[in-house]
Amino acid sequence: MKQLLIATIVIFGFASPALAAHCPKDAKLIEASLASQGNEEAKALHDKGVALHSSGKHKESLEALHQAMEILGIAH
Repeated sequence: MKQLLIATIVIFGFASPALAAHCPKDAKLIEASLASQGNEEAKALHDKGVALHSSGKHKESLEALHQAMEILGIAH
């Protein structure tokens, strides 16, 4: 049981930085697309995702950013 707990902590420890690095890449793709499309809903989701990223909530940030990408037709 103790080994399982340690393994889980290690896995999440490595996953969080990987998610954190992905948020800015997605945000830049969205920003480039917003320049030509100007979708308000996608802009709001982008802003929400960037704010969540800044707060350290990377999973939630990616969810918002991916919703914006879907609206704009950007593959992720």
